[in-house]
Amino acid sequence: MARRYDTNDATDRTTGLREAASAVRRGELVVLPTDTVYGIGADAFSREAVGDLLEAKGRGRTMPTPVLIGSPNTLHGLVTDFSELAWELVDAFWPGALTLVARHQPSLQWDLGDTRGTVAVRMPLHPVAIELLTEVGPMAVSSANLTGHPAPEDCDAAQFMLGDAVSVYLDGGPTPGNVPSSIVDVTREVPLLLRAGALSAEELRKVVPDLEVAN
Repeated sequence: MARRYDTNDATDRTTGLREAASAVRRGELVVLPTDTVYGIGADAFSREAVGDLLEAKGRGRTMPTPVLIGSPNTLHGLVTDFSELAWELVDAFWPGALTLVARHQPSLQWDLGDTRGTVAVRMPLHPVAIELLTEVGPMAVSSANLTGHPAPEDCDAAQFMLGDAVSVYLDGGPTPGNVPSSIVDVTREVPLLLRAGALSAEELRKVVPDLEVAN
């Protein structure tokens, strides 16, 4: 039976975050608010939990799960060949709606799907998300919807779609909107904008003037 906590209530927030952290450590799924839409999350290093996440969404391995982190410093243990331009994007837009596709450390024992040696990583601008990520470490997080359905902007919509596949729901109220994060590939010499979302190419070019845009 799924449990739900109102993170706008101080007592419920404390309890909810504690229960969510325990659930993640047990390999279970949680729903959390972010600065874009609600996400469904699991321990990024648990193959079984990530598999359960993909199954709950009805999503295949060809669409790997992004990873959310609670601090830019966490990147040092996750990625390799991270360029100076990539760090400049981090400094300018994190926490926020920018996802960076980077090469992950080959020694990492995780299975996020068919990633071809890369990871899509982001630090969200949401206090509840950051607090949970700081407590449990990197989480595989995807939008909390069934594949093919709209990404949820409130906890009700997420719970309606995912039900008891999720152990803990953290209800932070409506999210600021349903515009997804922008995605930039920083595995290349010149970063490539794969998806324009909350951040436009023009905004990103203030930091990376030579930014290329995918067709």
